[in-house]
Amino acid sequence: MVRRCGLKPFALEPERILEKAQRASGFAVEDPMFREGLERLVHGLETHARLTTFGRLAARGTVQRSADSRSKVERTLTEHPEIANESIRAPVFIVGMPRSGTTILHALLHLDRNHRAPLSWECLLPAPAPRPEDHDDNDRIETVRKEFDQIFRLVPDFRRKHYMTADSPQECVGITALNFASFQYLAMAYLPEYHDWFAKADQVQNLRWHRRFLQFLQSGGIRTRRWLLKSPVHLLRLRALFEVYPDARVIVTHRHPASVVPSVASLISSMRSFYSDDEDTLRTGREQLLIWADYFARFLRDRRELDREDQMIDVFFDDFVKNQMAVVDSIYSRFGWKLRPEDRARMETLLQREQRGKHGVHQYSLDQIGVTRPELDDKYAHYLDFLEPG
Repeated sequence: MVRRCGLKPFALEPERILEKAQRASGFAVEDPMFREGLERLVHGLETHARLTTFGRLAARGTVQRSADSRSKVERTLTEHPEIANESIRAPVFIVGMPRSGTTILHALLHLDRNHRAPLSWECLLPAPAPRPEDHDDNDRIETVRKEFDQIFRLVPDFRRKHYMTADSPQECVGITALNFASFQYLAMAYLPEYHDWFAKADQVQNLRWHRRFLQFLQSGGIRTRRWLLKSPVHLLRLRALFEVYPDARVIVTHRHPASVVPSVASLISSMRSFYSDDEDTLRTGREQLLIWADYFARFLRDRRELDREDQMIDVFFDDFVKNQMAVVDSIYSRFGWKLRPEDRARMETLLQREQRGKHGVHQYSLDQIGVTRPELDDKYAHYLDFLEPG
């Protein structure tokens, strides 16, 4: 009713967002990609997302926090140019189809004390850089924990679809969100024009910011042997990933797209329903069918042309479900790592605690999203040839 009267409560305006971020940090970010991403994101939220008043308020808070956090990080990087000398050696990237075991594999490998994954709270509230003395207990963790609890209350089925805590490993989408070039916003709202831009954007630049963020995080004094990173979205930028991180190790997870597509569509529909009453499961299903077919086609092409097989390993979902620790052992053998007994014990404890279906069974099907099996087989023909040669 207020909007029909010509008023715009909780309006999203790029310049105002940037001004508030500058006031919060005392610093103005000059990165062109960051600014363009913000403008395109705001345009999409205003024109396509059909946000509720609550959703608009929540989206504005999310966008403002990203701008504030990026500004604070950039100020630190500018004031301390020596951070650019922080070494990032042989980082590990878990990529592959979403809903193919990437999240639990990420959580498992994070329990090896040789690994460090960026945590949810570190990506949402990164500044100042975390220090050893307060890394496990600080006000920022508690703030994010309360926010996640609110999400679980408002979207009751989300927890059985996705593992997420304030201090659990976060995907790389949480890092690129601070550059406003991230799939994270596509999970939040229907943004077709923003996705068109994002899928064609300069991913080398995007991952250069990603690297600078890792340098910022470890500048607080928390350093381990290697960074542990994860995102299915890296499928679309394998070439950029190896350009920015030439010594990276890549773990590629696989699952049949007949399970992946309806599962990821269901998850994204749940998230979008938090912001909009207009969420259309059939539209989201069609969108996700096409998006991941395109991403994996790019991945297969780039993988073939790059020929980095000695830096990669394939992991199959069915094998992982049968015996998670056997798959972990195969990864360690492939990359020449050693798993200490105490870290193995921690992994096994996590598997017992987070047994599949603990928070309820996530049910999904192609019928629920209006996609037929022949249609899916056609869109993923090249990937299915890769999965089932001959």
